[in-house]
Amino acid sequence: MNNYSQNYHNESLTRRQEPQNCYMDNTSLRIPLAVFYTLFFLFGFAGNLLALWVFLRLHPKKNSVRIFLINLALADILLVICLPFRVAYHFNNNQWVLPSLLCRIVGNVFYMNMYISIALLGFISVDRYLKFHRASSRRWFLQSHWSAIVCGVLWAVSIAGVSPFIVKTENNNETHQCFQYKKLCDSKWKAYFNFVIVAIFWVVYGALVMSYGRIGMKLITASRDKPDFPNAAKYNKTAWKSFFVLFTFTVCYAPYHFVRIFYIMSQMAPNVSCNKMNVLDKTNEVVLLLSALNSCLDPVMYFLLCSSIRKVTLKFICNCFCQQTNNALNSSSDEQPKIMTVVPKTICQDIKKATIIIK
Repeated sequence: MNNYSQNYHNESLTRRQEPQNCYMDNTSLRIPLAVFYTLFFLFGFAGNLLALWVFLRLHPKKNSVRIFLINLALADILLVICLPFRVAYHFNNNQWVLPSLLCRIVGNVFYMNMYISIALLGFISVDRYLKFHRASSRRWFLQSHWSAIVCGVLWAVSIAGVSPFIVKTENNNETHQCFQYKKLCDSKWKAYFNFVIVAIFWVVYGALVMSYGRIGMKLITASRDKPDFPNAAKYNKTAWKSFFVLFTFTVCYAPYHFVRIFYIMSQMAPNVSCNKMNVLDKTNEVVLLLSALNSCLDPVMYFLLCSSIRKVTLKFICNCFCQQTNNALNSSSDEQPKIMTVVPKTICQDIKKATIIIK
């Protein structure tokens, strides 16, 4: 009986020594995170909203890439909508004053749309690879209605997967905190689920490296082997655009998922020093910021990769600019048009030339 009491005392002492209530000091990151998330929200929301409007209203051509890009823009919009809550949280000295349910909704919707964006970028890379190699045996994947079905299944699976995390309440005494480091010793199923998500990312990343890498290298080789070929310069330019997409994907997502492996392992480990937890928590916040940056870079990707999107966007800007200029000229005095007519017409002509050059 004495041995049993002694063992129980030692076990209780070990539990008390575990840094379960370790204080996470993120005061040095609080203001930078709030400022960057604010900028990401402004640029990401405006850029993706403009892209979504172009896809739905000004670019009626229906194909598989357009379906994927519409869903990608929608996922990015839903992601950046979550950022103001993070901004308010960091500006409020990392204090969550809203209901805890809203904290779980914001956190999980953020991650859900991030991984939907990752999956869609993977589908786009496969789609472009199959089109580039004219894979007739997989032509079904390139059809718009199949792309719509794939996107519908992706959204349904993502919502079903994230719902348990939102509905399930946690026994957390720190109700004033949100987005904080959490131990998962008693909920290891969450850790294993997160490991599966990380593994899926690396599979998608491998698909992007293979598809865009092969496309880029083949185009560069073709442009070098046949420099006198009419489309040699265009092949070289398209190749570097493919490398740009791969570069942005690597910068935004690869660091986060590399750190994520050690982050999840520390959540599962029974004994982790408080100092190590703080280092992993701060590192996770920084690399997560890079992941959110991708929502601002996706509209740039739309403009670079799709020549039809560039033509439609530039033409729309030209029409709006020229119309406003004509209205200003008509409403102005007789002396002002002599000064104003030179610059606006020149700009409009330059934009129209750009839309003709882009193919």
